[in-house]
Amino acid sequence: MTGSRYIVGIDLGTTNCVLSYIDTQKGEESSVSPPEVFHVPQIVAPGEITEKDLLPSFIYLPTDQEKEGGRLAMPWDPFGDRLVGTYAISRGMEVPGRLIASAKSWLCHQGVDRTAPILPPDAPEGVPRFSPIVASATYLRYLKMAWNHTIGKDNGERLEDQDIYLTIPASFDAVARELTVKAASSAGLEDITLLEEPQAAFYAWLHVHMEDWKDIIGPGDLVLVCDVGGGTTDFSLIRVTSEEGALGLERVAVGEHLLLGGDNMDLTLAYALAGEIEARGTKLNSFQIYTLWHNVRIAKEKLLSDQGGSEVPVVIPGRGSGLVGGTLRTSLKREQVESILLDGFLPFCKEDEWPQERPRLGLRELGLPYVSDTAITRHLARFIGLHTNRSVREGSQNPNVVLFNGGVLKSEVIRRRILEVLGTWMEEKATDLKELVSPDLDLAVAQGASYYGLVRRTGGLRIHGGIARSYYIGIEEARPAVPGLPPAIKALCVVPQGMEEGTSVSLPGRTFGLIVGHPVEFRFLASTVRAEDVVGDLIEEWEETIEPVTTLQTSMEAPGVEPGTVIPVELESKVTEVGTLDLALVSREKGLRFDLEFNVRG
Repeated sequence: MTGSRYIVGIDLGTTNCVLSYIDTQKGEESSVSPPEVFHVPQIVAPGEITEKDLLPSFIYLPTDQEKEGGRLAMPWDPFGDRLVGTYAISRGMEVPGRLIASAKSWLCHQGVDRTAPILPPDAPEGVPRFSPIVASATYLRYLKMAWNHTIGKDNGERLEDQDIYLTIPASFDAVARELTVKAASSAGLEDITLLEEPQAAFYAWLHVHMEDWKDIIGPGDLVLVCDVGGGTTDFSLIRVTSEEGALGLERVAVGEHLLLGGDNMDLTLAYALAGEIEARGTKLNSFQIYTLWHNVRIAKEKLLSDQGGSEVPVVIPGRGSGLVGGTLRTSLKREQVESILLDGFLPFCKEDEWPQERPRLGLRELGLPYVSDTAITRHLARFIGLHTNRSVREGSQNPNVVLFNGGVLKSEVIRRRILEVLGTWMEEKATDLKELVSPDLDLAVAQGASYYGLVRRTGGLRIHGGIARSYYIGIEEARPAVPGLPPAIKALCVVPQGMEEGTSVSLPGRTFGLIVGHPVEFRFLASTVRAEDVVGDLIEEWEETIEPVTTLQTSMEAPGVEPGTVIPVELESKVTEVGTLDLALVSREKGLRFDLEFNVRG
């Protein structure tokens, strides 16, 4: 076995980060130890450090007064200018203008400059701001320093020297993937490989069932991986295949990046309680609503746990400072939670009942592009409707196996509702619907990522599928200009869906004209539903199935060539081993190569 001693999986989550690792020098001769979870040291109260499996993905920016005395400093960070983890979220709920949250969602937000210091978006004057890349790098750097201070300090095995598999949503496009790699590099983690989160969750299940998985699922089964976390919802389809008697796995479809999850549910419950309090004559201010949101989440998790009762008290601080006597008390009931969550987020719907878009105002606050329809079941109907018809050419029409992942789905009530909805879509086959039990809904992604690293190193069952999207570049049609009519843009497929990491393609014999020395614009497009397109396909009518990803405005400088000259070029594309996308324009005639870099500014 070659490679680093540790194989590390990192779940860089919207709500929590988790680090799992396999020690290849530990275990029996014939096998290595199973994935272990790194207990992350973090501040839970001023001056108090505790180790936890989950590192909350929140950054609190303390005041100079709070930093005095070093009670918010970690051993490797004597200044304590960025507080990460458990106390960051609890203190940030009290001072929301100093709290950075949902950095991963900002990282894939096409409408903003993701390299600019925009977080926290509502920071008052004088509070430092950071870009989504820097915020993401902060979590990774924190994990690196925590590891190096504990495991690395004991045996010299620093985290940056290990093989690292970093998970991302399957819905991340090429730009968000590239930015994730940049964030890791900024944190000092250069040797990383990207892995889709639903696949990582499935690898965690495979590790537990490595001896009997073939007895549980078989050829023709279509597995839905349903991941509902604190801030996002993600869907993937994995098909069980059979070739020459050998079973295999192929990821055949991924969904959109949906900003919809537990945070939406908690806020809905908070407003329900706020309405009850206001009906009794007390109106809550924005600070109290924000605190109520946080406290409701804790109460909801208690109610939906196996040991949950029928009612949990909820406390809301009084207005202003020191108003202990003004503290408000109410309670959250289990019946209320189940009714609001099931009716508002998981309603029964028909399989052709897709999300409804409501009209939006022309002006809105700068923020994340949250979905307007909160019904997860309707988003699931759309995902299955789009992909079972276009991407799944054999096997079940609808998924007949489900693997859940994400903290929201720890509730049996929520899992059961999703299975019931899926069952109504299967009609007489509903009894065949099977649930795969996740080893741990909070930790599975990180554990599966480290196991995937072991499979890559030693061999074993791998999920095939390659890149999740087809990618295109806009080609302007050569035709006479017409007043008032913009030039027609065709979509040229440069990377087909399913292209494997570490492979490259070119379009030999297909040349295009590139203007050099003058400002030009490139349009990058993508599709999750056009699985049949191949490299070189030129699509004229693409608006309904292909969506813009980003643009690149640049000037291609060619030494010795008159500015404004059009030179013939060919396109080359590569999916790197890391999981990112490289595109280049090559002029054989001039001996020139122009690498295209995605624009990340809104």
